[in-house]
Amino acid sequence: MYSVAMSGTDTARKLIEATQELLWERGYVGTSPRAIQQRAGAGQGSMYHHFGGKPDLARAAVRKSAEEMRAAADADLSREGSARERVRAYLSRERAVLRGCRVGGLAQDPDVIADPGLRAPLRETFDWLRGRLTEVLEEGRAAGEFGPGFDPAATAATIVAVVQGGYVLARSAGDPGPFHQAADGLLRLLDATATSGDGAS
Repeated sequence: MYSVAMSGTDTARKLIEATQELLWERGYVGTSPRAIQQRAGAGQGSMYHHFGGKPDLARAAVRKSAEEMRAAADADLSREGSARERVRAYLSRERAVLRGCRVGGLAQDPDVIADPGLRAPLRETFDWLRGRLTEVLEEGRAAGEFGPGFDPAATAATIVAVVQGGYVLARSAGDPGPFHQAADGLLRLLDATATSGDGAS
């Protein structure tokens, strides 16, 4: 299977990036080889030189989108500060809310879900995200930020669900407000679980 790291050519990179954008905008069925070639400024010969076809290219694009999502989340969750501050940074990061989640949106595409090679990066990314959030919240509990009844794993799953659901609410309303309202509400709930005098803001 094609690996993003194996390609050192500008054409392959442009093809992958074009496919990422088109999958985000149009879904799998709406992402035609012709549209990919036009967006990338590449010919048909170049596309099939680097990739076996649309499914192969789509797998590379989905995996790259998943890797980028992990990197962005990890940058927020690995910064200095308390667990609550790091989760706040993750939830408050600037996002193109009305475009939806580049990875989460694909999980609603039946053609993506039907293909194990396309679905696997989605599952792996959300598994990783829940795990990484759990680690951060576990650190917070160990540092005394949260009480003994606090459940890091359940809270991590809730954070991921609120973010993905927030995209859906915002897109259906045509307004980013519902996303930010959901994120703010989650932060208030998280603050309410904090122990007094933990020093987190």
